[in-house]
Amino acid sequence: MNPSNESMPQPLTGLRVIEFTHMVMGPTCGMVLADMGAEVIKIEPVDGDRTRRLLGAGSGFFPMFNRNKKSIGIDLHSEEGAETARRLCATADVVAENFKPGTMSKYGLDYASLSKANPRLIYASHKGFLPGPYDHRTALDEVVQMMGGLAYMTGRPGDPLRAGTSVNDIMGGLFGAIAVLGALIQRGITGRGMEVQSALYENNVFLMGQHMLQFAMTGKHPAPMPARDNPWAVYDVFTVNNGEQIFLAAVSDAQWLTFCDALGFADLKAEPELATNNLRVTQRPRLLKTISERIAHRSASELASLMEKAGLPFAPIRRPEDLYDDEHLLATGGLADVRLPDGPKAGQTVKTTLFPITMDGQRLGVRLDPPRLGEHSRELLASAGYDQRAIDELLARAIVA
Repeated sequence: MNPSNESMPQPLTGLRVIEFTHMVMGPTCGMVLADMGAEVIKIEPVDGDRTRRLLGAGSGFFPMFNRNKKSIGIDLHSEEGAETARRLCATADVVAENFKPGTMSKYGLDYASLSKANPRLIYASHKGFLPGPYDHRTALDEVVQMMGGLAYMTGRPGDPLRAGTSVNDIMGGLFGAIAVLGALIQRGITGRGMEVQSALYENNVFLMGQHMLQFAMTGKHPAPMPARDNPWAVYDVFTVNNGEQIFLAAVSDAQWLTFCDALGFADLKAEPELATNNLRVTQRPRLLKTISERIAHRSASELASLMEKAGLPFAPIRRPEDLYDDEHLLATGGLADVRLPDGPKAGQTVKTTLFPITMDGQRLGVRLDPPRLGEHSRELLASAGYDQRAIDELLARAIVA
């Protein structure tokens, strides 16, 4: 428990969420609800969520998406374990899951089964596809990026490329949380819960909506972003002194004039062929070559200073680890301490990113570190009505961890 965060807004205090989730999508939904104050209980296999043991690009999944949660390990394959999970769900306002269709019904943990005993229950399912012809398929973020147009739009022509983060998994969890919040408002009116669903493929198609409508409006196939018909002439990454890179932009005629003044391009400013954005777009290859040559000897920091002073868009090209030293994040409390629960650095404290909103002027911080497996098992079993002797027996028989 982090006592310094006890005064932060917690609008979902008193809400109990049981989550049967792994990887990124389902845990993101639970993290959002937990960050807003809900008691979120993560039910894991007795040997732990396998996400805890991922290497490489997956090593950050568990500590990122499971803060502010409690953990209990339960063997759902045993009838006693499944019954324990059902008893916990009977105490819940929300149940969230992200397993294959049909998995939860095997254990009597689907919405139809649980809502009989708990009609106020809100049940959030996170799937690869919403119900339909594809819903039997196994989906991954990569799968839906490829089939949903995102990889095509991100890569160069003929070279589809997935986005550099788990964009659909994270977005799927966010949409699941939005649906839960809507269902909570509806329950406040009707007194009854409902099942809500979010899906990776539909998330991705939602992202593609602007490009689908671009085609509908223009009749032209949208080109991948690296080869698109750019609506702005100065809108690119430039390589400058010592091989550094910086993104520079001027997206209006007023910004173009300011850009030329800031960088000393009086001759370009005076060219009639560059007087308007649309004219500059027709001259884009020539203009970018000229700008690149003229700024090649300058440093990225010098250019950033000039652009910031002039109020123009710019961005240094950073790696993820560079963000730990970002002055804005450090000054605004955008990073918070968490204790790592697993892996070779278990027990060490590192910085994590917070949910990117404020409520009442405050960021939503870390109340509970990402939990160790079974860290809260005794407490949670007691809340479901088990006495001490029954709890000891469940733990001794490895029905619960």
